[in-house]
Amino acid sequence: MSEFWTRHLETLSQLERELASVFQGIEERAFINQARVLQAFQDHRIGEHHLQGSYGYGHDDLGREALEAVFAQALGGEAALVRPHLASGTHAIASALFGCLRPGQELLFVTGHPYDTLEEVVGVRGEGNPGSLMDWGVKYREVDIRDFASPAEAPWEEWLRPETTVVQIQRSRGYNWRSSIPIAQIAEIVKAVKACRPDMIVFVDNCYGEFVEEREPCHVGADLIAGSLIKNPGGGLVPCGGYVCGREDLIEKVACRVFAPGMGRELGATLGFNRLAFQGFFLAPHVVSQSLKGAVLTAHALAKAGIQVSPAADEPRTDIIQALRFEERDKLVAFCRAIQQACPIDAYVTPEPAASPGYGDEVIMAAGTFAEGSTIELSADGPLRPPYVGYLQGGLAYAHNKLALASLLNHFGG
Repeated sequence: MSEFWTRHLETLSQLERELASVFQGIEERAFINQARVLQAFQDHRIGEHHLQGSYGYGHDDLGREALEAVFAQALGGEAALVRPHLASGTHAIASALFGCLRPGQELLFVTGHPYDTLEEVVGVRGEGNPGSLMDWGVKYREVDIRDFASPAEAPWEEWLRPETTVVQIQRSRGYNWRSSIPIAQIAEIVKAVKACRPDMIVFVDNCYGEFVEEREPCHVGADLIAGSLIKNPGGGLVPCGGYVCGREDLIEKVACRVFAPGMGRELGATLGFNRLAFQGFFLAPHVVSQSLKGAVLTAHALAKAGIQVSPAADEPRTDIIQALRFEERDKLVAFCRAIQQACPIDAYVTPEPAASPGYGDEVIMAAGTFAEGSTIELSADGPLRPPYVGYLQGGLAYAHNKLALASLLNHFGG
C-alpha cells in the first residue's frame, strides 16, 4: 500500500475505536433489514426462472411480477412498480404525482422547499414550466413541518384544503442545511393527516432512505413511496431504473401514467434487468450499511478538522447523505475533487462546476462510478451557492470510504 494511503491509517483506526457503538447499531439494523428482504425472497419462492427477462411488449414476465412482489413485501406496500423504464428518482416521483393528481387538485409539500430537480416538476422554476404539474392545472403549496415541535401541533385543518389531494414528504434533506425526516416523524405526520382527512394520499420521496432505519414509510402508513434503483435499493448492481411502492390502486394509476391506460403493469420488457435487480435488492441492506459507516467515519474525522457536519457522527440517521458545510466556494470544489481522485472510475478527471439539467445553480459533482449518477456508489456533489455545502453519499465497500477519507484528510485534516 502506498504512503499516500497509509499516512492516516493510525488516525482512522483511532476514529473507528471511538465509533464502535455507532457501527454496532448500523450493523444491527442491517441484520434486521437483511432478514426482511430474505423473507420476501423465500415467501415468493424466487427461483432461477425469475431471473430471466422478457422482450417486445413484455407480457407475462414472471420475473418482473415476482420482483415487484418482493419489493412490495420488503418495503411494506401492497404492490410495487419496479422498472428500468423509470430513468431516475425524479422520474419515479413525477410519475407518482402525475398518476395521483388531476387538474384542479392540489399538492401540499410539507417538508419545506423541494429538492432542486423537483422544482420544474411541480412548476415553481423554469420559464412557463412546460409539462409541469402547475402547467397541467395542479395547484401547489409548501409548508414546513419542522417549524413545529411535533406534527400534531401543525394546523392541519388550515393546511388541508378541499382541493388538497396529496401530501408529500421529502425524507432526505436535499440540497439544504437542514435535518432529514426520520421514520418516527413520518409516522406522526401520517397519523395527523389521516386524523384530519382519512382520504388524503400521503406520498414520501424515499430517495437515499431505503434500509437506513428498521422500517420504511409504508410500514407506518404512507400510501405511496418512490425512489431510484441507482441509489440504496439497487445495491450498486442495478444499472438504471426506479420504483414506486404502496397501495395497489395507486400503483396501477402510476403504471398507467408510465406506460398507457388499460395496459398499466401488464407490459414493459425487462431484457437483462431482472437478475441484477433481484441481486442488487438482496445486497442492498449490506451495501447501505457500508455507506453509512463511511459517512459516520467521515463526519467524525472532518468535524475534528473544524468542518461543520450534519448529521454529527453519533446522531441518528434516516438517509445516507452526509452534509459538510465549507462556507467557501473553493473549499467545496476542492472537496469534490478529492473524492473524484479516490474513485475507481475517472480518478484522473478534474470535476468542474457546470450547469446540469434540472438544477437552478451550477453544480459540481464527483462521481467516478460504474453507473452514471449512481449515488449508492461513493460520490459527492453540491450547488455553487452559499453556504457552499457539499453532500457526500454512497460507498459500496466501507474500505473504499476509508481510502477516500484519507484523500480528504490530505486536503482538510493536516
